[in-house]
Amino acid sequence: MGLLSKDVAIDLGTANTIVYVKGKGIVIREPSVVAIDRYTGRIVAVGNEADDMIGRTPENIIAVRPMKDGVIADFDITQSMIKNFIHKANVASVLKPRVVVCIPSGITEVERRAVEDAIIQAGAKDVALVEEPMAAAMGAGLPVNKATGSMVVDIGGGTTEVAVISMGGIVSSQSIRIAGDALDSAIVNYIKKNIGINIGDKMAEQIKMEIGSAYEDNEEGVFDVRGRDMSTGLPKTVQVKESQIREAMKENIEEMIESIKMTLEHTPPELAADVMERGITLTGGGALIKGLDKLVSEVTKIPTYVAEYPLDCVALGTGKALDDIKNLLAKTKIR
Repeated sequence: MGLLSKDVAIDLGTANTIVYVKGKGIVIREPSVVAIDRYTGRIVAVGNEADDMIGRTPENIIAVRPMKDGVIADFDITQSMIKNFIHKANVASVLKPRVVVCIPSGITEVERRAVEDAIIQAGAKDVALVEEPMAAAMGAGLPVNKATGSMVVDIGGGTTEVAVISMGGIVSSQSIRIAGDALDSAIVNYIKKNIGINIGDKMAEQIKMEIGSAYEDNEEGVFDVRGRDMSTGLPKTVQVKESQIREAMKENIEEMIESIKMTLEHTPPELAADVMERGITLTGGGALIKGLDKLVSEVTKIPTYVAEYPLDCVALGTGKALDDIKNLLAKTKIR
């Protein structure tokens, strides 16, 4: 441990939390999950360890995700989780760390305050906020400070953030609470309704990652799904096809694309022309859904690309924002 604390950037996500330390880069990447003893309220595990407990604990232990739709659903548990991650990052020393944290662009003032308070109570000296699409664009290497339009679509666990950025600011944006978690729920519901098997969210996420696709091609992946037969109550394994999972996710993906179209409709013509030329960049875990870039490109008639490190873009961009932490702190305090 050094004598001075480090500046820290946190991508406080619905599904995962990533911690970036100035001078070190990403030091923590763990699920936003906390395991609690429901009788005593004691925290049993945080992050990876807690995530492994989901669906596998005795009745007195519950694994919870304190973030929902990109915002804090349980203040005390979120604060404890952040505290745990900051401690693991090994940055607290004589001075408390200054923290930059990203937030969805569509959250309310009350939700913003909750994030600030949770970070301060978790042990930060100061906290500055940066909007998620801006962080995603910075992390993807887009020229956010130039007088040219850049479009980013960040599909996380809780929200899909769409923005056109120019001259260091967000010109037009949409934030919808439909993203990775909603896709998982859609898969759970589809398999229950059409196949008669009950599965958990973790299995749904695995299916999405293995054979989830947004665009029909010649390949038809299959996946062995383990769950509970709803007619017998017994464990059962069935095979699902890629086309079935595409059908399950179709409605939510259409809503994501609709938010892209709406953002473009509210973009000034000059910047829209820049986006036509430069293309759309996809970031976040949802960017990895097979064929999503093709589908977006086909619907919008704009070239669409997946960022080089889609899962890390927001954290890397929030890390870059640490270079301007004084200005960010000033802006946060002026509000």
